[in-house]
Amino acid sequence: MTAIIIEDENIASRRLATLIAELAPEIEIVEKITSVESSRLWFESNALPDLIFLDIQLNDGYGFDILDFLEDHPPVIFTTAYNEYAIRGFKYNGLDYLLKPIDKKDLKNALDKYRKNHSHTAPKIDDLQLERIKKIFNKEYKKRFMIKVGNQFNTFGVEQIAYFKSHDGMIFLYTHSGQHYPIEYSIDQLEEILDPVQFFRINRKFMVAVAAVVEIHSYFNSRLLLKLKPQNEEKVIVSRERTSNFKNWLDL
Repeated sequence: MTAIIIEDENIASRRLATLIAELAPEIEIVEKITSVESSRLWFESNALPDLIFLDIQLNDGYGFDILDFLEDHPPVIFTTAYNEYAIRGFKYNGLDYLLKPIDKKDLKNALDKYRKNHSHTAPKIDDLQLERIKKIFNKEYKKRFMIKVGNQFNTFGVEQIAYFKSHDGMIFLYTHSGQHYPIEYSIDQLEEILDPVQFFRINRKFMVAVAAVVEIHSYFNSRLLLKLKPQNEEKVIVSRERTSNFKNWLDL
């Protein structure tokens, strides 16, 4: 049984391959591809695999462009950091749709589904898949933070927040007006509870709101340098492995 991984982030690709090897050792990953164009070239000279793991947003286009190029395609398990493509993914007869960072249990369920439905015909959407789509779109994200200021508590709506920053083992909330307060959350937790349409984690220290990004500059080693409002005293740099998704997030 063969599969290919189409994913433009090396870390994500390696992690997915490792999980597949652990959960489905019978699947041989015959190729890891990083772009739409290289995918087209690969399919022109190779037999179709039994399964495709496909990132929806790639550096040079969308995973859907690859499927449009193929007259027929094997079952597809979509992977992406964004939830807005779920319905479109299933219109391409996607076997499953996994949000990054990929949960091991969700991947196991997708692989079990593949084993159960493995055939030359495209699988149909079942009730479990539809329920998972509903959960993706109905997820409730945090709308406000209660912060202790002196002897009282103030509430800040997410629309008032410019970014979050990790500093000296603490996380600080920065408002658009320049105020900043410590909060009892980690960056990892914020990534789970904040709307990914409005907030993006650019590196290990910063999670920024789209409204806070006022300038973007190229930076060495394929990274980006940001100017935020309010300005921060240190350089705010988008890490190399997050640059591609950051550009997609801002629709550059």
